Amino acid sequence: MNIQTEKGLKEALSFMEAGNFSQARKIIQSTFEYSLDSPEVVAASNYCNKWIDAVNRLPSLRDESERGESLLTEWISFLDYLRNQKEIYQPAYYATCRGIFSLALQNFSRLLDERSPVQKADILRKTGLCYKKLGEFENAKMCLSEANSLHGGRADVLADLADCYALCGEDKAAKVLFREAFFIDFKDVHLEFLDSELIRCLVEKTEKKGFSGEELNAWIPVYGVLWGVFTIKRAMRPQEVGKLRQEIYAMENEQKDPSRASRLLVPRLIYKYFWLIDYCQTTNDSQMINEILLKIKILDTNVYNMYVK
Repeated sequence: MNIQTEKGLKEALSFMEAGNFSQARKIIQSTFEYSLDSPEVVAASNYCNKWIDAVNRLPSLRDESERGESLLTEWISFLDYLRNQKEIYQPAYYATCRGIFSLALQNFSRLLDERSPVQKADILRKTGLCYKKLGEFENAKMCLSEANSLHGGRADVLADLADCYALCGEDKAAKVLFREAFFIDFKDVHLEFLDSELIRCLVEKTEKKGFSGEELNAWIPVYGVLWGVFTIKRAMRPQEVGKLRQEIYAMENEQKDPSRASRLLVPRLIYKYFWLIDYCQTTNDSQMINEILLKIKILDTNVYNMYVK
């Protein structure tokens, strides 16, 4: 890469970090005359093209919430685009990430005076997510912890908080929270916003099993147990155990009815069984453990063999 191209690209990346993709593209276009075949320049130009319309459309949206939400939605589409590319130009990717989540943070931060606990928890979750994507992990943990205090038991909040802990090297806390998040509702864990190696490795290994979409989310916690990722457990309260048994009973009835059974039901049921086994181990109920293991074996022999080995 010649000096003029390198200088122009560096300047363009600084505008991308600021969320000004129109200006970044102008600078990139001026560098083409120096380096028509530079893959870095082409990639940065393509990333700008993907974002210019979405960013320019923001002022026309109704309010800060809609603008911030629009950016998060567009980010998921951008990740889909990147998955179809042979290579990712990392400096431009990170510049884009900083630009987009800085813009989203500006919008969500203006809504933090919300009085409704439920709505404020949602804003704090999104604000914390933006801080996390920007590498400001302490601010992220503060926002996400407050969101959890205001409206506890949200899988998306716990998953993002777990990701923060993992990114900070606090794997023990991360494993507890990831395990909990997938137990509460696997569908509310947004994989596209999780960055820590702890969870990304688990996601990628589970994907190689051929799963995608909601089915991927449903199987991740099962393999999280089998591969020794979700190893940090907590004691369950009596009312939680009662609710767990009721859920298992309802799901077992679904499994018996071909018209109601689905591909998601098996991994969901297995993960519930894992939690019930954990509880039974604390009460030394070996008979119940054996009964559950037999049910797992009937559902999926491979999972059973991996679990008992």
